[in-house]
Amino acid sequence: MSREERPLAAVPPWVWALLAAALALQIGWQATRRANAPARAGELPPAPSVQALRLASFGEPAATARLCMLYLQGYELQRLDYARLVDWLGAVLALDPRSLYPLFAAARVYAEVPDPARSRLALEFVYREFLRDPNRRWPALAHAALLAKHRLKDLPLALRYAEAIDRHTTAPDVPLWAKQMQIFVLEDMDELEAARIIVGGLLQSGRLTDPAEAAFLKQRLDELEAKLSKSRQ
Repeated sequence: MSREERPLAAVPPWVWALLAAALALQIGWQATRRANAPARAGELPPAPSVQALRLASFGEPAATARLCMLYLQGYELQRLDYARLVDWLGAVLALDPRSLYPLFAAARVYAEVPDPARSRLALEFVYREFLRDPNRRWPALAHAALLAKHRLKDLPLALRYAEAIDRHTTAPDVPLWAKQMQIFVLEDMDELEAARIIVGGLLQSGRLTDPAEAAFLKQRLDELEAKLSKSRQ
């Protein structure tokens, strides 16, 4: 926890009461703006603006962001309007950009529904927000790539996410497995030559400092070259 962020237990009860009241007022105001299309009972109202959330936070954006996420979790997944949900998640993330909570909720909860269309909305939210801070937000996109591959069976989408991790992350603590995801997706797509080129490039780049990782990739390269040789016969 950073010096600037106080634990939730340190927030006085009256602040929580004001936060809840302010958030309720904002939600109610947003919902009544569309008088010609009132929300049905139990329907998620339109997201408040980031400015409204900041005003309601009373200088406690991290606490307010958590309160909003708890509020969202009170709605049944099956009844959620995902367009509104994504707006809410975006507003919460803008309120507290250092939090990974909205991204992991999108990738690990809201994207894991049996409705592919709604799942894609959640995954695209993760992808867009990843681009704003790749070195901190890559774990959520890595999970999104796995969901695209295994749940949606959409290999081009999984490759798009995996390539974004390799292209946009620069921090030294991003693990090699995350930057290698595109290799395995390319193999699944039977793009063996492209996978071989990427593995060969990694081995020659000088980026590998772990002998075990280098040995693993050398083994992968040998396997890919054997598959390519067999396919050409």
